[in-house]
Amino acid sequence: MQSSIAVTRPGFATPSATRPSSGAAISARMDRLPTTRYLWTLVLLLSLGGFFEIYDLIFTGYIAPGLAKSGLLATTTETFFGFKGIAGFIAATFAGLFVGTFGLGFLPDRYGRKLIFTFALLWYSVGSVFMAFQTTAEGIILWRFITGIGLGVEIVTIDVYILELVPQHMRGRAMAFNQAVMFSAAPVAALLSYFLIPATPLGIDGWRWVVLVGSAGALVVWFIRLAVPESPRWLAQHGRVEEAERITGKIEARVAAQYGRELPAPPPPIEIAPTSPAAQFNEIWKPPYRSRVIMLLVFNFFQAIGYYGFANWVPTLLIEKGITVTKSLWYSFIIAFALPIGPLLKMTIADAFERKWLIVGSAIVIAVCGTLFSQFSEVALIVIFGILISLAGQSLSVSYHAYQSELFPTRIRCAASGLVYSFSRVGAAFSGFLIAFFLRDFGVVGVFAAITTCYVMVVLSIGIFGPKTRGRRLDEIAH
Repeated sequence: MQSSIAVTRPGFATPSATRPSSGAAISARMDRLPTTRYLWTLVLLLSLGGFFEIYDLIFTGYIAPGLAKSGLLATTTETFFGFKGIAGFIAATFAGLFVGTFGLGFLPDRYGRKLIFTFALLWYSVGSVFMAFQTTAEGIILWRFITGIGLGVEIVTIDVYILELVPQHMRGRAMAFNQAVMFSAAPVAALLSYFLIPATPLGIDGWRWVVLVGSAGALVVWFIRLAVPESPRWLAQHGRVEEAERITGKIEARVAAQYGRELPAPPPPIEIAPTSPAAQFNEIWKPPYRSRVIMLLVFNFFQAIGYYGFANWVPTLLIEKGITVTKSLWYSFIIAFALPIGPLLKMTIADAFERKWLIVGSAIVIAVCGTLFSQFSEVALIVIFGILISLAGQSLSVSYHAYQSELFPTRIRCAASGLVYSFSRVGAAFSGFLIAFFLRDFGVVGVFAAITTCYVMVVLSIGIFGPKTRGRRLDEIAH
């Protein structure tokens, strides 16, 4: 199949003798686009939706001392699966995320990236408002679970949405920029927690204000969605070729106007066997996807225990080292400030090295620095190693969010990504109980021994079984 569009001058596209009639042609046109301000703007707008997702996940750890201080939840519980403690709150968060990613991850494949992106944001906002006004442990945990469902759908949608709107040479940098924007929510959540949680503005507990800020901000993004087009790749896959061509043409015109010269010719389309446009869940369990799914299930389970075992428990771990609540929140803010910096640094190498080895290297750094974090009591060293853990954690996050979406075709990309990512929710939910257990019986050293073991599993699963994706187009990787 020949190129479908010939750009004659910046901003104008003229049909050639052959019109595109497949998703392969649309993908080829998208993959030839040069990097311009317009494409970065699309990534930014989608990332703002993710900002509130990360805000919500990050404040889980920061409001924990406030929930304990208010008497609503206990720091530790008598039984391993105690649901009136902070571990139960963390578990409810990730149980909801599991339902959203595993049970509803197919929604963006069936109904479109844009519709579900918007729907999930509204779900999160409403759920957060209800949770903020609960007065019992049971009510807080229930609404935390409900809110987590909306977040789970949002996480899967954003990753796939971005990868389908940018060309192949930009995927790594786009995901790094996405993570930088999203994780700028971490210092915001930490700083707000530092000022609000010890206080009771207007007679309302500070932790409730932290929750309400996030719910209000997500509503703003509802209006931003108007500037983001639907994924042309998804439209073409679902037989809406004319609409896909129209949106692709508009994207090409905007890119060409900023590029200032003729767009490069599209690469040869990668033809694939005709399939039903509807996502088929059983296809995930057929070669070559089955081995990729199993590898990513193992990876996601263990990386989540390691990642959230640190991120959600930083203030509590610092308190266990003898640091006061107020100071622990301040040091946590300093550590969290590294979260958006990590992806910005990663942008310089995100597309320069093979994705799987970036994941492996990041996991090794976290394991080493985590072990050192547990050994020292000096504040300066604690903060330094905490920052290094944050930077390496973000490097890992940037890489695997792109990686797990690259490995599957458009028709099942969200369903497959949701399935494997759901196991990170299982791991994260389990992490709360696991960390509480190790903290109670083995102290901070025991906590990081468990975290290090998890990252060893990450290195083995990706290092041995992960396929390579650098420099390859999405259709090429998938087929």
